Amino acid sequence: MLSRVAESLFWMARYIERAENVSRFIAVNMHLTLDLASDAIQQWDPLIATTGDQTIFYHKYGKSTQDNAIQFLIFDEDNANSIKSCLIKARENARGVRDVLTTEIWEQINHLYLSITSETAPLEAAQNVFQYCKKLRLETQLVKGLVDNTISRTEAWHYLYLGRMLERAEKTVRILDVKYYILLPKVEHVGTPIDNIQWAAVLMSASALDMYHRQYRRFLPSSVAHFLLFNRDFPRSVLYCLTKSESSLCAISNTPIGTYSNEAERQLGRLRAQLEYADINDIIQNGLHEFIRDLISNLNEIGNTIQDHFFSSQSLPTSSLKEIYA
Repeated sequence: MLSRVAESLFWMARYIERAENVSRFIAVNMHLTLDLASDAIQQWDPLIATTGDQTIFYHKYGKSTQDNAIQFLIFDEDNANSIKSCLIKARENARGVRDVLTTEIWEQINHLYLSITSETAPLEAAQNVFQYCKKLRLETQLVKGLVDNTISRTEAWHYLYLGRMLERAEKTVRILDVKYYILLPKVEHVGTPIDNIQWAAVLMSASALDMYHRQYRRFLPSSVAHFLLFNRDFPRSVLYCLTKSESSLCAISNTPIGTYSNEAERQLGRLRAQLEYADINDIIQNGLHEFIRDLISNLNEIGNTIQDHFFSSQSLPTSSLKEIYA
């Protein structure tokens, strides 16, 4: 497979996953502002922090009001991580690899592009931003459903899945970090109804509330952190995303699971093993924020190494891929 094709597939998946995550964050935050009316203004600061784009936001808008945050996160093309910017770039990447995608995938991505760039989109969002974000989230999930159900498990699918899983892992980590250090600045709030509402919002941001309740009865910081970081079965936990990323990366290069043949596989396998044997109590005692900061740094390093190793050459080795996923 040409590196250009692989790169387009990888980034197409990342942009769509990113757009879905941002739409989910906004919808959850709308709920949170209703539950915590007196703190409504402050609740937009953590949301901006989740995206990692605080600097450009405050430089351009100054104040984190609801209107400013929604414009920045959904429609601002100066924000490279806004939903509109992500969907425009996802379509650009998809257009370059149309012969690899199925007709249904291309049509759905094109539909998303036309929807977010239409003149009526800002008005529709202003009328009911919660419903608008819900619609975007479902539309992006439809793309991923088409990818999983209409593409053979060849290299193309593995590049798409790799991009999706790495993007999801980073967003889950950022969600957890925002709650721990920004959303609850007062120690006296720990264990109060406000604290529970905010932990619920964190889990909802990762679509993890229902699955968390099936495993735990109370909102404890250690339990929430353990679930989002280390759960082996939940599809948005960091460990799950890294495990699946490693499987796809090894499938692409035809490397047995548990070994490595390039630097990206080594870094990914090492980070996955680190999480598998980590203890949440030790992490909290030593500093969850510091652990998350290192985790984000490692994820960025893995992304850069994949970019250098797999997308810099003119062509990639074509392997006889194993059917890893049932």
